[in-house]
Amino acid sequence: MIEEKARIVDVEPGFAWVETQRQSSCGQCAAKAGCGTSVIAKVVGNRMARLRALNPHSLKAGQEVVVGIAEHSFLRGALLVYLLPLLAMFVAAVFPSLIGIPSDLVSVLSGLAGLAAGLLWLRGFGKRIADDADYQAVVLRPCEQSLNFKSLQ
Repeated sequence: MIEEKARIVDVEPGFAWVETQRQSSCGQCAAKAGCGTSVIAKVVGNRMARLRALNPHSLKAGQEVVVGIAEHSFLRGALLVYLLPLLAMFVAAVFPSLIGIPSDLVSVLSGLAGLAAGLLWLRGFGKRIADDADYQAVVLRPCEQSLNFKSLQ
């Protein structure tokens, strides 16, 4: 289970809207001075992230909690979001040459169509799993320590 501290900002039946402090692991390693990711993390800063989480404990707004998501769901979702559209684009780009159409323009257009198809499939998949508990963040328990961050409101 991947866990993060958060603050409940709003409550719906069965769900809670929580805010978490975005954190970057940049600045922790020895290469931080020459790393482009570290520079981007400094520019973006530590903003607040708001998300909807299952609230099986019926906790109230203002409470500090620990939210979590299962590792396998997180990894599966990340692989689908990042890998599927690219894989669809590559397969679609190679397909014309496999059936005997050696045109670069056709391969590029076919690749773009494959990317679009992959993104459309992902959109439908996202709608199908929107209420699937396996892919939802869950309020695990109240937090023992106080959080030190400002709200988006």
